[in-house]
Amino acid sequence: MRRPAPLVSFVPLALLALSPAISAQDLRQSIAEDYAAHLADLFEHFHRNPELSLAEHGTAARMAEELRGAGFDVTEGVGGTGVVAVMENGDGPLVMMRADMDGLPVEEKSGLPYASKAMQEDPTTGEVVPVMHACGHDVHITSLVGTARQMAARRDAWQGTLMLVAQPAEERGLGARAMREDGIWDRFGQPDFVLGFHVGAETAAGTVDVQEGPTYAGVDSVDIIVHGIGSHGASPHDGKDPIVLASQIVMALQTLVSRELPPREPGVVTVGAFHSGTKHNIISDEARLQLTVRNTNAESRDMLIAGIRRIAENMGRVAGLPEDLLPEVIVSNERTPPGFNDPELAQRLRAAWTAALGEDRVVGRPQQGMAGEDFGYFAIDPEIPSVFWRVGGTPAADIERAANGGPPIPSHHSPLFRIEPEPSVRVGVESTVAALLELMGR
Repeated sequence: MRRPAPLVSFVPLALLALSPAISAQDLRQSIAEDYAAHLADLFEHFHRNPELSLAEHGTAARMAEELRGAGFDVTEGVGGTGVVAVMENGDGPLVMMRADMDGLPVEEKSGLPYASKAMQEDPTTGEVVPVMHACGHDVHITSLVGTARQMAARRDAWQGTLMLVAQPAEERGLGARAMREDGIWDRFGQPDFVLGFHVGAETAAGTVDVQEGPTYAGVDSVDIIVHGIGSHGASPHDGKDPIVLASQIVMALQTLVSRELPPREPGVVTVGAFHSGTKHNIISDEARLQLTVRNTNAESRDMLIAGIRRIAENMGRVAGLPEDLLPEVIVSNERTPPGFNDPELAQRLRAAWTAALGEDRVVGRPQQGMAGEDFGYFAIDPEIPSVFWRVGGTPAADIERAANGGPPIPSHHSPLFRIEPEPSVRVGVESTVAALLELMGR
C-alpha cells in the first residue's frame, strides 16, 4: 500500500533525502558527468528534431526508448502520443513528474549551430510549416531523461512509485486533458503529489524559481464571428459594415478587465487576430476576431466569457442587425485551468532545494504575465497537491546587460528564442531529483 509522505519538518526531511545516501555535491557531480556523456547530445537531438502538437511521434518514440533504457516500465500512446514510465520501488508515495514535448510552428532564427530546420505537416490544417522548440520543451524532456537515470541509479535512497510523464500538445492546451481522458489515473495509479517545471528565458541560469499559490493563468481561446451585410464601398448606407462593428467590439472589450474585474483581480482579454474583407472598395459581409482570455479563478473566467457575449451581441443590436445576424461567440475546447502551487508542498520543496542547491540559487520572483499551462489538469478532479516551478535558462550576465540597455532577451515563442542548455538541463535534473528524494527519500 502506498503511503503519502508527511508534509512536516521541512529542513530535516530535505537533509535526510540527500544524506547519507547521497550528498548535494555528489548529485551535482553525477549530473554533470551524465550531461557530458549523454544528455548534451540528447538535447541537441531534440532541438534539431521538434514536432508539432499531436504529431510528436519521433519524440515520443525516443523518450520511450530512453526511459526503458533507464529501467522504467514504459507505456506509449497515452492520450495520443503521451508516454508514461513507471518504476516501483517498495512502499511509499506515488509521485508524478511531467515534461511536455511539443514544438511550435515557428521558423528558427536563433543562429545556433544545432538550430532546427525541420518542416512538418500540421495535423490540424494539413499545411507544411517550419517547426522549432521555441518554448524550451527540449530542456524539459532532456531533464526528464536525466532524472530517470539518476533515480534509477540510486534506488536505495528512495521508496515508493515514480511516474514520469512525457506529455503531448501542451502548446494547444490539449495534451494533459487527453491523458486524463485516456484514464491515466485508472491505468497507472493516482499520484499523491504532482510535479513539473518550465525553463524560463527571463530567469537566470542556475536558479530555481518557486511560488506559493496561484502560478499560471487559466486560458480560453474565443472566436467572434461578426456578421454584416455586404455592399459597395461607395454606398455604405446599403449594407452593415462588419469591420466597423468588429472595431467597436474590440474597443468595448477593453472595459471588461478595467471596469468589471476588481482592481486586484488579474485578467486579460486580448484580441490577437482581426480578419475581414478582400478588396479596397468592397464592404464585406463578415469579420472574424480571435481572442485569448486569461484569469486565475473560475469566477473571473465566467464573468469575462459572459461579458464578451454580452458586448458582442449587444453591439450588433446597436448597429441595427437583425437577431439572426447578431455576432456569434464561440469558446474553443482549447483551454487550460489556472495553476496553483500547494503552499505547504511549495514550502517543503523550497527547503529541499535550499539544502541541495544553496540559498542563493532559490528565488521567488513574482510572475508578471498571464502565461498559461495545461499542467493544471493533472492537479484537479480530484485535487492533488502539486508544485510547478521555473528553472533559469539565460546567463545572468545576459539578463543584466539587457536590463542596462543591451540586447534584449528573446521571449518564448520568438524565432530568436534560445536557452543555455547545460545549466538549464543540469538544474532541471538537480531540482527534480532533490524534490523527488524529499518526497520519497528513505
